[in-house]
Formats: sequence, structure tokens, C-alpha cells
Amino acid sequence: MIFLYLNSDKMGDGDPELGKKLLKSFLSELLASNTKIDFVGCVNSGINLTIEGSDVLEIFKEFEKRGTKIATCGTCLKHYGKTEKLLIGQIGTMKMTVEIMTKADKVIRVN
Repeated sequence: MIFLYLNSDKMGDGDPELGKKLLKSFLSELLASNTKIDFVGCVNSGINLTIEGSDVLEIFKEFEKRGTKIATCGTCLKHYGKTEKLLIGQIGTMKMTVEIMTKADKVIRVN
């Protein structure tokens, strides 16, 4: 099982707008690679990828069509006051994250 762990809505340090473009490009290329991603977990500012206003929702919809499960941290959604803005996937828990991460054959973490 491959787990994509996204703890930010950006890729890399530096200019935030560039980081968002890089992450979108990475997700597009990952989708195009036809790599089977079994699970995507979004935490901290990574929750912005699955809520209203995200510019990667269409990419995530394509992953879902391929059978990828998507979960967004419930604690994070509450912290940022964005629970009602979730548009894709399910609300996840830290227990779920630990279970998936420890059972995964590969964890992809984008910094």
C-alpha cells in the first residue's frame, strides 16, 4: 500500500505561491504516472487541499476515481474552523493516520 502524506498545501520552503504551484504540478505528475496511490492523508495546512477554494480538487477527484481514499485531519479542520468547507474525502483521525502509516509499504511525504 502507498500512502501519500501531505502536511502542507505547499511544496518546499520559500515563496508560498511558488510552493503551491510546485505541489499542484507534483500531484498532476503523480496522477499522470499511473502510480497506484491507495490513501492520501492531509494534515495541518494540507487540509487546504481538500476544502472549498482548493485548486487541486479536480486532481483529487481523479485519484478517487482510481480508488484512492482521501482523509483530512478532523482536529486540523476544527482548529482552522474549516470543517464545513471539506469537499472531498472523509474526516480522518490521528489513529487512522498511525494505522495507515505503520502498515504502508511506502509513505510519500512532500516537504
